[in-house]
Amino acid sequence: MFAVVRTGGKQYRVAAGDKIAVEKLAGEAGEKVTLGDVLLAGDGGEIKDAAGVVVSAEIIAQAKSEKVIVFKKRRRHNYRRRNGHRQQMTLLRILAVGGEEKKAAKKEAAPKAETVEAAEAPAKKAPAKKAAAKTAE
Repeated sequence: MFAVVRTGGKQYRVAAGDKIAVEKLAGEAGEKVTLGDVLLAGDGGEIKDAAGVVVSAEIIAQAKSEKVIVFKKRRRHNYRRRNGHRQQMTLLRILAVGGEEKKAAKKEAAPKAETVEAAEAPAKKAPAKKAAAKTAE
């Protein structure tokens, strides 16, 4: 199974076992991260629904990419500037492409969300009743 994920403003086609270099992500080597912004998922030649698909990955290392030389020149003005830049990047190993982890996370997160909504709901309704009472007077 493969998926197309977006991270760091770029899109990557990944499958289980792939190694990719992405823009820097928070975390240390050995930690597991989930890439939740899945744009497309498929198996073989057919495309599947990307909703509910999560890509889990392990951080291999935090590194820097190759050096890029930035050279500015204005001819006949004795103006030359030379700078270098090395972009921070994270090396990832894709562990799994699928929806099992997200389903388990939804089951755990759903009761918490309901209790928070139930606690906030009366507070939101009370000011509306007061505003209606003021207009009646």
